[in-house]
Amino acid sequence: MTQKSSEGARSDDPAEIGRRVQRLRGERGFTQRQLAEPAYTAAYVSTLESGKVRPSEAALRHLAERLGVSYEELATGRPAHLAAELRLRLTDARRALATGAPDDAAGLFRAVHEEAVAQDLTEEQADALLGLGDCLLEAGELIGARDRFAAAERLLADEPLPRRVPAVRGRATAHLLTGELRYACYLLESTLDELDAAGLHDPEALLLLYTASIAPYMDMGAHARAAHAAELALALAPRVDDPALVAGMHRGVARTLIAEGRIAEADASLAKAQELYRQLHIRTELAHCHWMRGYVHAQDGDLEQAESELRTARDILASKRAALFTEQVEVELADVLRRRGKTGEAAALLRPLLTTSDEEDGGARGAGGTGPLGAGRGAVHAGGAHRLLGLIAEEQGDTEAAEEHYCAALSLLERSSAVGDLADLCRLLGDLLRRSGRVEAAMDAYRTGLGHRAAPGTTTLGPAPATPPM
Repeated sequence: MTQKSSEGARSDDPAEIGRRVQRLRGERGFTQRQLAEPAYTAAYVSTLESGKVRPSEAALRHLAERLGVSYEELATGRPAHLAAELRLRLTDARRALATGAPDDAAGLFRAVHEEAVAQDLTEEQADALLGLGDCLLEAGELIGARDRFAAAERLLADEPLPRRVPAVRGRATAHLLTGELRYACYLLESTLDELDAAGLHDPEALLLLYTASIAPYMDMGAHARAAHAAELALALAPRVDDPALVAGMHRGVARTLIAEGRIAEADASLAKAQELYRQLHIRTELAHCHWMRGYVHAQDGDLEQAESELRTARDILASKRAALFTEQVEVELADVLRRRGKTGEAAALLRPLLTTSDEEDGGARGAGGTGPLGAGRGAVHAGGAHRLLGLIAEEQGDTEAAEEHYCAALSLLERSSAVGDLADLCRLLGDLLRRSGRVEAAMDAYRTGLGHRAAPGTTTLGPAPATPPM
């Protein structure tokens, strides 16, 4: 397989092309005249082989036909079948990620990336980096994931914006999972506005962005924007052929339906997503559907069924070694267990998920590694875990431990701008402080909660993105 020269020259430089023509001519036993005729002269071939002239496409096609190779191989040094082979290997890697562990799939993506770099295949490099980013997201290595998505976006800088949207979505998801909700919204909204300004109303790109924006909107309490994004996603779905994108849309829309109290419709939307994911054998997303259905049942008061769905989700994610998602499901499972009276089991599930100090977690381990939940890694669910441990401590009469957990949760949720959960937490903390006679501190806690609820439905990011023509 032809590689770049030791001097590091590009494979399409005149000198590289000249060396390639000379080598292939020698292998076939042609003289320069025999190769050139009838369209060109021996002198032209000599000049070309010395790297003094950049051959035209017509000249290269003539020489390729005479030498018995493809135009692409002569022009770039890459066998014509190489890109197709790498595409097949990328498909295999995607299948491995869908059905197996992220670290196993990551090895396949790395191998494709190395080969694509060696052969200067930009699109295949970018797609391998996107795959690696998705692997690292599942593994909970959020900084590494974000860096791979950013590298893919840089590689595709000269491509139309819709081609770069999966990388933008990946970066936004990484920021969301670290707890940077506002920045995740900014990335998605600014890309939507850029697409609209350029008149690039690509249905798949728009569907990916609107679906991705639902989660950070909901966590920030921007329910109106989330509902509008869901409406636009539903309108776009009939124009999209990719079943995985449509399934993701149904899963995202279900969350807005739950918030509106439309439980039966949410369950129906999740059922559609589950069926598509089963057909596609995408186990992580199937687990997310079980996870969401568990949440639906919990909201509807069916705690037994909620526990069953959440345990199924946790088992699938644990079998895939999707560390961060497994931990997040365990927080929601612990909530259901506590509500069912299984307090000890809930506490035993929660404590290993948290570091002993959230300040430490904001450092090395919280910066995107695979350590416990905390600032920089699953911050919203880390806040939820502290809230649950605070409730359990309060039920057991340990008000000091309850206050510590509530304060830890408050710090995490304020930093992540998860205003949807902050008001309830401030109420719990205020009630605890009031019962212990600390009225002024309780009032401060209540005011904090009211402050975060002062502007419901907004993200503090300015106007919502423009609505594309449908």
